[in-house]
Amino acid sequence: MFFSVARLRLSLPAFLLAAPALVAAREDSLFTSSVTYCAPPESLLIERFDIAYYAKNQSIVFNVSAASVVPNTNVNANLFLNVYGMRPINVTLDICSLFDGALCPLPIYNFTGSDSLSLPKNLDVASQIPDIAYFIPDLEAYAQLTLTDVKTGEVKACVQSTLSNGWSTHQYAVEWTTGSIALLALAAAIWQSIYTGPTALVPIRLIDIMSLFQTIALSGLLGLNFPSLYRSYTLNFAWALGLFSASPTSSIQTSIDRMRKLTGGHMSDESGDGAVSFVNRKLSPYNSISYVVPQSLVAKASSLARVNLADLSSPNFTLPDTQVLVGGNVATVTEESSNVLQAGIPIFTNSVGIATANAFMTVFFVALILAAIVLGVLALAYGAAVALGRTTYGKQHHGIERFRDGFPAFAKAWGIRAALLSALPILVFTFYQWTLKDSWLSILLSVFLLIALVAIILPAAFFAVRPSLPTARWSHTKASPSVVPFTAPYRENRVYYVIPLLLVMVIKAMVTAFGHAHGIVQAIFFVVLEALLFLCLIVLKPYPVRRTDILMGYLCITRLVCSGLMIAFAETLAVQPIPRVAIGAIAAVIFSVACIVLFLNLLVNIGLWRLFKYAVCCGRRNKRPGDTELASTPSDSSIAEKGEGFRYSGEHGKKDIATITTNPSQYLHTRPDNPSPPSTSLSLTPRSETSSTTLGETLPRRWSFQYSRPPSAATDSPYSPAYTHRTSTASSPISGQRHSRNISSSVPTPLEEYPTHEAQHAF
Repeated sequence: MFFSVARLRLSLPAFLLAAPALVAAREDSLFTSSVTYCAPPESLLIERFDIAYYAKNQSIVFNVSAASVVPNTNVNANLFLNVYGMRPINVTLDICSLFDGALCPLPIYNFTGSDSLSLPKNLDVASQIPDIAYFIPDLEAYAQLTLTDVKTGEVKACVQSTLSNGWSTHQYAVEWTTGSIALLALAAAIWQSIYTGPTALVPIRLIDIMSLFQTIALSGLLGLNFPSLYRSYTLNFAWALGLFSASPTSSIQTSIDRMRKLTGGHMSDESGDGAVSFVNRKLSPYNSISYVVPQSLVAKASSLARVNLADLSSPNFTLPDTQVLVGGNVATVTEESSNVLQAGIPIFTNSVGIATANAFMTVFFVALILAAIVLGVLALAYGAAVALGRTTYGKQHHGIERFRDGFPAFAKAWGIRAALLSALPILVFTFYQWTLKDSWLSILLSVFLLIALVAIILPAAFFAVRPSLPTARWSHTKASPSVVPFTAPYRENRVYYVIPLLLVMVIKAMVTAFGHAHGIVQAIFFVVLEALLFLCLIVLKPYPVRRTDILMGYLCITRLVCSGLMIAFAETLAVQPIPRVAIGAIAAVIFSVACIVLFLNLLVNIGLWRLFKYAVCCGRRNKRPGDTELASTPSDSSIAEKGEGFRYSGEHGKKDIATITTNPSQYLHTRPDNPSPPSTSLSLTPRSETSSTTLGETLPRRWSFQYSRPPSAATDSPYSPAYTHRTSTASSPISGQRHSRNISSSVPTPLEEYPTHEAQHAF
């Protein structure tokens, strides 16, 4: 252990020294990421436009593929650059001076060409582009190339290309990290639910972690004009909704497309050019009016011959390194097409390679795969338990037999957890599929899936909640261990807190699906729902201990604040790009901090806190008393979090109300005579054969002990009373209370002293 930690410490300075060199090795540049038309072309159709600007030598590298359909056309090119509203470049180029006049007039061919140009020093482009433009993730900038006729000034073509600097908040490393956290929580939850029992804490944290991931992804489904930075950030959590990145040519997407077309589907498939090319031009990063390409011009361009201008012999023509050019075919949007992506679910799903109409079927297949995995694992677990129970090892270890006897409740509990984890994406995309009216088979399957989900969750929620309802009808009913996913996180008399949680989830799904055309209404609904949920949390205090209330309150405040920030992204408010990016960055940071907090909480709950401290300190620090509370065993952590470790155990419930009769012989004491104490007036009660005592009770905090008063000298006998027969109840007055609240009110009455002989005569 020491050697590995020491090696890690030695490698850390080397990594820190090498990190600046790795960053410096990346050259500052801006290049195209998507290309679209910004004006309807009349005689020139551009199929490809790649451009890259390098700050080091202030040069531009471009690659153009276009088709001219009108003879004798001489054009000038205007290059325009916009970065967050700033306009550092606006230069006009003489096309006739390029390639020794090969482009003047434009040949009636499909032609391609590329070149590298050094910008004039008097433009001073480097001073006009801020350094942050090369490092800010998901840069909102675009370059526009406009070709105008030399004689008439008429616009022949206009191409608008979004720019990127190579940085983005959408990282595969983040997806794998969040997925690894979920897998770690799942593995620990399965182990604790087997080893500890239904009161394990990590299964509760598994649902909390997945709920947070789904909340972040759900925010990206709202019909708002998100900045590119926040939209890309939410894509890191798309997997939590069952939307895994896929290519349009993948087998599952191709099968879904074929199924939709055979069952009345009419919506277009996902394009391989990416979602940005089809984004509504009123949204980020365009924020302008879109235009369409005449279909007749597309037909003419397709029938032309092709020529590569790179084959032209020219002493001034040099072909740059094409590996640095980033771009693609220009997206062609006709008047008859319906592939323009609107805000919300369409942009989100197409950004991960899934067509809008394929979103539900993708979630449907993921839900089927999840159900098959859960059933298969449960079957294997039961088979292993039965097989081990028949061996000598299983007969010696009774825990295997207990697990086999309680397996039905164990399996039902994990089935409910799986349903809860998949409930939000199923509800959202089921409701949204009803608004598309695309394929009758998809709608039918969505109804069946919704019925199955309701049949699993609602009955279990009812049987879990009814004992906690303030009615005498079910006051003596005990919740089944199979519904522990609903009962374990809360106090017994606050399990009905599940009702507002389920209602909020359903309302959010309905608002997201049916209100996709009104983004500001969606954001306001989310704010109101989170505010009401936080109010319920404050009033009810449903969790067993105060620190859990604080954690859940923090998560609720996080959702509330981020939902409030979403209002700024409404299209009707028309907030400028830079403030929107700043607000999106703040929301992303707030959500990221919440993810880190839950991850650290997970590490503590699974008992890795002690291991972490041992690794950091190389095992040289002695264990302190506080370490036990922070890094307890799984069972201890559950009890510490809940306050009542065996709240759902029937045997413990019987033992808790048992009456213990003590043996009189253990109270037979002989004490020598003591000097007479100062005379004081005592208020004594007569001795009773059965008097209450606190023997066997759990001592509350701040307990104080007092010495017994010595017997009086006037007593008839030099000994204490021979014996006292007492009965005590093992249940503590504070056993049903939250140990962190109202301690003073639950302190039992101190033991009464034995009365003296004079006092008995006085009575």
